[in-house]
Amino acid sequence: MGEGLLTGVVGGLVGTIVMTQFQNAWRKASQAIKPEGRGESSASGEEKEDATMKAAGKAASLAGRNLSHETKKKLGPVVHYGFGTLQGGVYGSILEAFGCSGGLIAGLVFGAALFALADELAVPALGLSGKPGESPLSSHVYAFASHLVYGLSSEVARKGLRASI
Repeated sequence: MGEGLLTGVVGGLVGTIVMTQFQNAWRKASQAIKPEGRGESSASGEEKEDATMKAAGKAASLAGRNLSHETKKKLGPVVHYGFGTLQGGVYGSILEAFGCSGGLIAGLVFGAALFALADELAVPALGLSGKPGESPLSSHVYAFASHLVYGLSSEVARKGLRASI
């Protein structure tokens, strides 16, 4: 089970890196095709907090600390990469425990399941985002595609590393 955990952790980290690059490219493409004047800046000029920033703030408040917006912004990527890496470890451990070899379909199912369980259920339930019905369909498509990219790239990295051990 140790090799499954190790290869899953590495796969999860790689998947999170690839997912982040995909999201950056998606955002740039979206901004390029948006009509002028329809950006996402708020009236106050301060950007809104995403789920990772809110998670960092909630974790800090459990420890009795309040974080500034700027600190939450810095810790958001730590939450994102930490969660993605951890989920990869869980995935690799489960595959190993059940004697599954994984594969591209398994990686896509992993990404889709993570989208459904984390983005659509857990994140709203924890108050880190609004209810799924409050977001436009395009936000769900973006998140679903991002998680498919994550699952697939995590699996490719995990399987490649596993084959070399």
